[in-house]
Amino acid sequence: MNIFLSYILLGLSLAAPIGPINAAQIDKGIKYGFMHSWLIGVGAVVADGVYMLVVYFGVVHFLEHPFMKTFLWLFGCFVLLYTGIETMLSANKLEIGGKRKEEPLVKSFLSGFFMSISNPLTILFWLGIYGSVLAKTAATYDTSQIIFYSSAIFIGLLIWDFTMAGISSNFRKYLTSKLIIGISFSSGISLIGFGIYFGFQAFTILFG
Repeated sequence: MNIFLSYILLGLSLAAPIGPINAAQIDKGIKYGFMHSWLIGVGAVVADGVYMLVVYFGVVHFLEHPFMKTFLWLFGCFVLLYTGIETMLSANKLEIGGKRKEEPLVKSFLSGFFMSISNPLTILFWLGIYGSVLAKTAATYDTSQIIFYSSAIFIGLLIWDFTMAGISSNFRKYLTSKLIIGISFSSGISLIGFGIYFGFQAFTILFG
């Protein structure tokens, strides 16, 4: 049980650093409420699961090809720039006293999924983190236990997403209109910043 809890803690630790997903969750939680914010995180977790399977089945070498690296950096750049610009353009439309906007839940899920699946850093992240965890676990435990302990990482990720969604969706009631607009605008700038970084990495591979 202590090992299982340690893997849950690992999942929490992996999700905690502020990045595009957390920035998007804060923005969605304030604008649309708990479910939209949570589904951003769920979409990202599903993408994490895809990469965990990629690492598990050892096909990560295919993703290390320069063409694939360039494609993923460029796709990630597009997704983040689009999301960031959309966030900034809609920031001034927020009203503290009005009802939250309506948006299809599936859009939030897909936004989180594509932000994570198109992030080459996610590949390297899971290759380094989960690859080392897998190597250590496989040396000691059988396949069923590997799956069991891998699920603990997912539980940690989902706990963090649930917490972020709860905080961001309830935070709205304590904010003024100007602060909400400021937070949403800052989230947009953050996402655009990550997008520019991704674009620079693609440029470096193509012309470096």
